[in-house]
Amino acid sequence: MADRDLPSLAVVGATGAVGAVMCDLLSSRKNMWGEIRLIASARSAGKKIMVRGEELTVHALAPEAFDGIDVAMFDVPDEVSLEWGPIAAARGAVVVDNSGAFRMDPDVPLVVPEINPEQVRNRPKGIIANPNCTTLTMIVALSPLHHEYGLRELTVASYQAVSGAGKVGIDTLLGQIDKVSGDHNLGSRSGNVRRAVGDDLGPFPAPLALNVVPWAGSLKDNGWSSEELKVRNESRKILGLPDLKVSATCVRVAVITGHSAAVHAVFATEVDAEGAREALRHAPGVILVDDPAAGEFPMPIDAVGTDPCWVGRIRKSLDDPRALDLFVTGDNLRKGAALNTAQIAEVLAAEFVPAH
Repeated sequence: MADRDLPSLAVVGATGAVGAVMCDLLSSRKNMWGEIRLIASARSAGKKIMVRGEELTVHALAPEAFDGIDVAMFDVPDEVSLEWGPIAAARGAVVVDNSGAFRMDPDVPLVVPEINPEQVRNRPKGIIANPNCTTLTMIVALSPLHHEYGLRELTVASYQAVSGAGKVGIDTLLGQIDKVSGDHNLGSRSGNVRRAVGDDLGPFPAPLALNVVPWAGSLKDNGWSSEELKVRNESRKILGLPDLKVSATCVRVAVITGHSAAVHAVFATEVDAEGAREALRHAPGVILVDDPAAGEFPMPIDAVGTDPCWVGRIRKSLDDPRALDLFVTGDNLRKGAALNTAQIAEVLAAEFVPAH
């Protein structure tokens, strides 16, 4: 039975890819919650999901589904969050939203608990936003370096996994791999991969098997993608650096789960690679994997299913004494989405526990 002294939690979008990870995290992390209520679209209502060893029935999304709820974690499309986030807040729940709906709203804090947990109290709309998974992959590693050296500029190339596009992204890549795996001539001539893959492109503009696609997101002004603008705008907001210079190129790669980024960071003062390693070695939510001589690098096949941001390949720029180059990777479904949302909710949970 749920502990009535503990705050109640709703998971909205519980049957989705990130929602499933959220339910898993609730079973594996320290228990801070009384009642847990699972909510999804009407077509998923009635499904059973195991959480904390208990089989819970999914409720249909409706205003009354939020009655008696203290904190509601949302993982649904932007338009659903835009409609239902304010409804949940009006019913008394504090909303922690994983969509892009509220991230740049000046009245909604954009929170990474390792960096700015104090911002959870600054929520005039009763809503807290979770950053984009690409931004989250690198920002946990950049924050301690910013505190050490004073960040001024970022140039980022991302290598984004197909799970960032949901289950359809995973299914598309695996289907394409099946189609190309038997032909050892594929990739040797222009057009033969496209012919082998056919029209099965899923949510991507080109084949991903045996390829990289320099595009993620939707088209915005002047040729920039929505993902690239998110990296710029969200990094500025999280770090409290409204004038930070950021240039990002977002690339989709044939990886199932785990976004990566090659980062060139320019600071206010001269940097030191060993000093940077030392800062990262002790940073919360970071694991340092940096031994090229031993072939040890941060890679998505190792980071998948883990919580930290993995960072390595740290080196001082050859041409600028104030610049560092590094490589980061992290599980885009965990820290990039579900875990950060859960961590924000845990910071909030402390507000609801009655003093004894």
